[in-house]
Amino acid sequence: MKVTKRLIIQGRVQGVWYRESMRIEAERLGVAGWVRNRRDGSVEALLQGDDTAVESLIRWAWDGPPAARVDAVQVSEGNGEFSGFERWPTA
Repeated sequence: MKVTKRLIIQGRVQGVWYRESMRIEAERLGVAGWVRNRRDGSVEALLQGDDTAVESLIRWAWDGPPAARVDAVQVSEGNGEFSGFERWPTA
């Protein structure tokens, strides 16, 4: 079953290669969507794909790349239709 989830990741998640690492992991898992930095210092992502793959990427988001320190991951329902996974500009 295909699901779409929106994530807000908080902690030390900017300047640590978080977005590119998430893009690589999303492609490995076959998850579509996007990831971007937010001006408040968090990272926002929209994930779409098989529910198992999306849940795996959400679990990955709690760790991120080695230099990251994740304090919180807020998950809510998302919408849209995506193919591939992209890094978007800061919002």
